[in-house]
Amino acid sequence: QGEFVESGGGLVQPGESLRLSCTTSTWIFTINNMGWYRQGPGNQRDLLASITTTGNTNYADSVKGRFTISRDSDKNTVYLQIDSLKPEDTAVYYCNALHQDREKNIIPLLQWGQGTQVTVSS
Repeated sequence: QGEFVESGGGLVQPGESLRLSCTTSTWIFTINNMGWYRQGPGNQRDLLASITTTGNTNYADSVKGRFTISRDSDKNTVYLQIDSLKPEDTAVYYCNALHQDREKNIIPLLQWGQGTQVTVSS
């Protein structure tokens, strides 16, 4: 069992929206930048969006304009709003705290949670 509890996934039709939630402990949430990843069938786990402790956001080019990351300090929760869902968004979505290594690569910091499955199908 990891440090993160993801929820909010489900089976939706193309064009619909979902809001995913990721809750973690106060000490992890307060001091770390956070990110959302996804892993589709047969694919690697990719970073989609990140948010700093001060609320600055960054997105992978593939999701810009449709995905919105946010954080609620009162709830130790990070959200991922996904609009205009497409079949290619089908994947398990995970969150994690983020770390920058010596080569300036952004990498996940802690053990993964179970993730939340998003399936987009008509």
